[in-house]
Amino acid sequence: MGISYDVKDVNLAEAGGLRIEYAGQHMPVLRGLKERFAKEKPLSGIRMGACLHVTTETANLMQVLKAGGAEVALCGSNPLSTQNDVAAWLASDLGVPTFAVRGEDNERYYQHIEAVIAAKPQITMDDGCDLVFTIHDKHQEALPDMLGGSEETTTGVIRLRAMEKMGALRYPVIAVNDADTKHFFDNRYGTGQSTIDGIVRATNILLAGCRFVVCGYGWCGRGVAMRARGMGAVVAICEVDPVRALEAAMDGYLVMPIMEAARWGEVFVTLTGDYSVLRREHFEVMKDGAVLCNSGHFDVEIDIPALREMARSERRVRPMADEFLLPDGRRLYLLGEGRLVNLAAAEGHPASVMDMSFANQALCAIYLAKNGRALENRVHPVPPEIDAEVARLKLAAMEIEIDTLTPEQERYLADYQAGT
Repeated sequence: MGISYDVKDVNLAEAGGLRIEYAGQHMPVLRGLKERFAKEKPLSGIRMGACLHVTTETANLMQVLKAGGAEVALCGSNPLSTQNDVAAWLASDLGVPTFAVRGEDNERYYQHIEAVIAAKPQITMDDGCDLVFTIHDKHQEALPDMLGGSEETTTGVIRLRAMEKMGALRYPVIAVNDADTKHFFDNRYGTGQSTIDGIVRATNILLAGCRFVVCGYGWCGRGVAMRARGMGAVVAICEVDPVRALEAAMDGYLVMPIMEAARWGEVFVTLTGDYSVLRREHFEVMKDGAVLCNSGHFDVEIDIPALREMARSERRVRPMADEFLLPDGRRLYLLGEGRLVNLAAAEGHPASVMDMSFANQALCAIYLAKNGRALENRVHPVPPEIDAEVARLKLAAMEIEIDTLTPEQERYLADYQAGT
């Protein structure tokens, strides 16, 4: 009997396999880990449940986990991020129970999460905390088997920390998102490039000279602002954190309140992880033709219900661009249905940057398999030795060598008595 799965069309597997192989060529760290895992089998007998964006890069991670001996079940972490050909290959060729269909509705999305939970995972691997939350909310009988989990994205870590603060988190979770080799590179360079890619694919607009508004100056916002400026856009930052706002100003960006930016801007990107960042009062003053998109995890940063209430009509004018005609004749364009524009309208992060993020995931899975029972039920940082190992492996793959401290330098740094 074959494995259970729910994918769009299993006949797409061949095309998915070719793209997965191509992505793998740009993921040398994962490739090396796959060879090591195949020899050592560090996850032998471990059941894993993953709720991740089902992309070519994720498929390469699944290969590593399988090589390490894990039994893995996978569902999508966003209705518009699944690549159907990849899901087909995972189910038919790799033999991973995969539950993901691009464009699935909310009911089917949660049915897929339930299917992963039914596989009785001992370690969860989440992107947005939907899997972890559903286990805690509806399947508390599964908690005693849990060794731990890992979380891929900022929004998920925010939810997990709220659960910890309220005493609701019942097993330890490692915040992979907060690893230096994740947020410095994936969030900044990956989100930066892929968000711009999604905007341009969805609209075909020229960014040079346009007024570009970035809502949120975390690592993702920094990356998008950097890439937009590199394309010639005039960039403004909207922030609520005074330190980040000051940093943005000193990085050379305009900094202004969001209401002022709403009147000024032409392209708007939200990357805050919060709710209703762009809302009715902002839509009321935006220029005709303004483009709205989100690169935060959930589709709540732009108040889409308010936009629909205001609009006289709505129509899809390009594959991932919806036009909202307002009563006064202004047109606002929403990209990717307000979901992650880099995955809804493009292909997500380049494989070479996901190489580091997913190496962290794979190594943290081993750490949880060994140490999960001893960890407190809270959000844990990635162990520094894992972060450093990923960086060393990536440097080696890039054929970059660095220096090491001499014994004398190490002694100096350890000696508090050395002074002037």
